[in-house]
Amino acid sequence: QVQVVESGGGLVQPGDSLTLSCVVSGITFENYPVNWYRQAPGKRREWIATVDRYYPNNPVTTYATSVKGRFTISRDNAKNTAYLQMDSLRSEDTAVYYCQVQFAATAEAWGQGTQVTVSS
Repeated sequence: QVQVVESGGGLVQPGDSLTLSCVVSGITFENYPVNWYRQAPGKRREWIATVDRYYPNNPVTTYATSVKGRFTISRDNAKNTAYLQMDSLRSEDTAVYYCQVQFAATAEAWGQGTQVTVSS
């Protein structure tokens, strides 16, 4: 059974930084890309970042325009963990953040989400 567990959310002030973690079990972690999504109150869930499975020493990463330049996604295959480093946080970054792994054509696993609140 594939399990995804996020952690690291919390309440921070605008301009602060926060790092989220995503621990994945039940699959060969290094073989799959990992995605971060977020869902703000009253809004649809949106994709924000992907770290590819290739080139573990220098993985390919992609970002949504809304977070590019402020967020950094990374992975540690030895720890079966992906990270989302969030810098220069804004109030509009307030959301529940989810980690997702697509491990088959029609199979995916999601975590339970971790709340990030940016407020002064």
